[in-house]
Amino acid sequence: MMLIPCPWCGPRDESEFHYGGQADVRYPENPQTVSDEDWGRFLFFRDNPKGVFAERWVHAAGCRRWFNVERDIVTNEIHPAHEATTRTVTR
Repeated sequence: MMLIPCPWCGPRDESEFHYGGQADVRYPENPQTVSDEDWGRFLFFRDNPKGVFAERWVHAAGCRRWFNVERDIVTNEIHPAHEATTRTVTR
């Protein structure tokens, strides 16, 4: 069992959450101008590090709010959660 710390509800069992993928991946500002290759990268390419990774989660069985955590992929240790940001990641 993994406890995920919701910033609003506190630590809860992982079964109350849904995984939302890599944190801070933004939809393209002008999708009409994005090449097919870049669109494919946006849809399918994500980082896959061994170690700490920024993730998005939604507390589906609780407050239903999105937030980000940094989780060590190897140990499942979760670092403090924070509300999802709107900053853009440059690839």
